[in-house]
Amino acid sequence: MMTRQVSTFFKLKKFIMWTDIKRIIKSGFVNFWRNSFVSLASILVMTVTLFVLGSLLFVGVMLESSLAQIKDKVDINVYFVTEAPEEEILTLKTSLETLPEVRSVEYVSRTDALERFKTRHENDQLTLQALEELGENPLGANLNIKAVETSQYKGIAAFLQSDSALAQDKTNIIDKVNYFQNKAAIDNLTKIIESSETFGFLVTIILVIATVIITFNTVRLAIYTSKDEIAVMQLVGANNSYIRGPFVFEGILYGAAAGFLTLIFLYPLTIWLGPVTERFFGNINIFTYFVGNFGRIFVIIVGSGIILGAISSFLAVRKYLKV
Repeated sequence: MMTRQVSTFFKLKKFIMWTDIKRIIKSGFVNFWRNSFVSLASILVMTVTLFVLGSLLFVGVMLESSLAQIKDKVDINVYFVTEAPEEEILTLKTSLETLPEVRSVEYVSRTDALERFKTRHENDQLTLQALEELGENPLGANLNIKAVETSQYKGIAAFLQSDSALAQDKTNIIDKVNYFQNKAAIDNLTKIIESSETFGFLVTIILVIATVIITFNTVRLAIYTSKDEIAVMQLVGANNSYIRGPFVFEGILYGAAAGFLTLIFLYPLTIWLGPVTERFFGNINIFTYFVGNFGRIFVIIVGSGIILGAISSFLAVRKYLKV
């Protein structure tokens, strides 16, 4: 008997809960369509908000791509004495590749170094003639080292000056490391990259806070038009959750509609800007990125809209209408 009563109780509770959910969804849709002008205004403001967020996403991708290209152009070269054994150089190359700071190491043999020198000076006949008169290759092999971060070149240069870079017989086979000639430029570039990343982060935070405030006030205005309805519901004894539910769902509808609208606007915009970004930023076409990462962008834009609409509605009802 007791088991049957407990089962009936849970079934009744489940039925009431499902009834409340259906009522919240239905009321949310009714409010959404009934206040069509206010809903449209809220959707447009949220669309601007999400458009800003989407633009920040694309700007961040382009900034990251630009910084990656700049980092890729920075390296240090280790020049070896001409009599340095190749096996000693390759041993040092292996040691460098084990360092966590090192992204890649390229070995350039004496022969390759000579060919590259000739290619660089192919229009300088005087230099090429002087090279031929020497009768032998005056260039030593070298290593082209790229670090994970530009700030890590100092540590790599210190390693090259340590005993770890010596040959097995403890002789120094390194003729020159050009880090010390390029140190000022590398340090300045490191500061520029760090400042750009910090500035981009701060701008993103400021714009996100501003757009959230604007959206919050717009949703608050939309809910304010229903203050009489809320007052009546309070008078008849409706609890807070019962009152908030439809408005929170209405905010979710605002966010979802604004998210879809934002994606529709971004599509032709990225088509137009695609060739421009590829021309100015090198290896990134913003339209290709948009299409290739559409699933991720969809979740970010629409998800942000839904969360923003739900939270704004919840806070507006709670704080400004004193529910």
